[in-house]
Amino acid sequence: MNMIAAHTIPVTKVDASKLPGVKLENVPFGKYSTDYMLEADYVDGEWKNVEIKPYQPLLIGPANMALHYGQAIFEGIKAYKSDSGEVFIFRPYDNFRRFNLSAERLCMPAVPEEIFIDGMRQLIDLEKGWIPAMENHSLYIRPFMFSTDESLGVKASETYKFMIILSPTGPYYGKPMKIYVEEKYTRAAPGGVGFSKNAGNYAGSLYPAKVAKDKGYDQVLWTDAFEHKWLQEVGTMNVFFVIGDTAVTPSLEEGTILAGVTRDSVITILKEIGLNVAERPISIDELIKEYDAGNVKDVFGTGTAATISPIKELRYKDKVMTFDTDKWTITPEVKKRLDAIRSGQAEDRYNWLLTV
Repeated sequence: MNMIAAHTIPVTKVDASKLPGVKLENVPFGKYSTDYMLEADYVDGEWKNVEIKPYQPLLIGPANMALHYGQAIFEGIKAYKSDSGEVFIFRPYDNFRRFNLSAERLCMPAVPEEIFIDGMRQLIDLEKGWIPAMENHSLYIRPFMFSTDESLGVKASETYKFMIILSPTGPYYGKPMKIYVEEKYTRAAPGGVGFSKNAGNYAGSLYPAKVAKDKGYDQVLWTDAFEHKWLQEVGTMNVFFVIGDTAVTPSLEEGTILAGVTRDSVITILKEIGLNVAERPISIDELIKEYDAGNVKDVFGTGTAATISPIKELRYKDKVMTFDTDKWTITPEVKKRLDAIRSGQAEDRYNWLLTV
């Protein structure tokens, strides 16, 4: 577990906490915001006005460039509370590095560690009462940045706002998912922004997800932009296919897939329990062939919000692949080990936890 000396940021206190009126058990994802937020402004080439203040609306003009040209990025991180009351943030430095990669791709300034990491720690220390001390519960952390110039000219903004808000959360998906393999709409293409966590990626995913839900499915499994046969992500998550004694997950090399922190953690744990892991291209044709041969054991998505979500059905055209998730052993074991580390119940051998 990492411990660092935090940079102190000024705090404006709330008159009264909202916490006594909130039931934290099984709280829906993103429904409630905590009492405070962190805010900082990028002006004249430097970060200024860094403060923690009561959660409140923002005042922006109608010509705000983020509203028109989409210069907006974010991250998703989680904090957990152990049985003894200790508070841990899971792998925030990985999110910090990815956030600034997204910033570079969208022509935005980097956020320094003393604002992103130190500010997050101080904010969570102030809000640790909001962390549900229950299984499959956590405090979701949302750092984000958007352009603040007032202009209708198409160019990179010169000013930005960085913020962190928090939200207590319970289980994301309550049951195994049914997934529709997408063969018309595209999430990302080589040379694009698929590897970055920008707002536009998610806006473009909403309509295909709606079409899938209208057909009775929870989400889509994205395919490549050219042939619509190479598998990419499932909804807003990375995806794994356990085929024989190997877990296959699509490669990051083309820059079309988000380098998920949970994805990387799962790869480590899969190797720990004795599976081979292959980060490589995998087509829907290969998956169907392996399924028909009886070789596909587990299929699941990974992400910060959902953590690990089993997939019980995949549909491609008229082909329906079903999986008996109750008989799986690999997916639940990976989730069990990951949960144990994040909650402080198992040794943090990989130095993934930052103590608040």
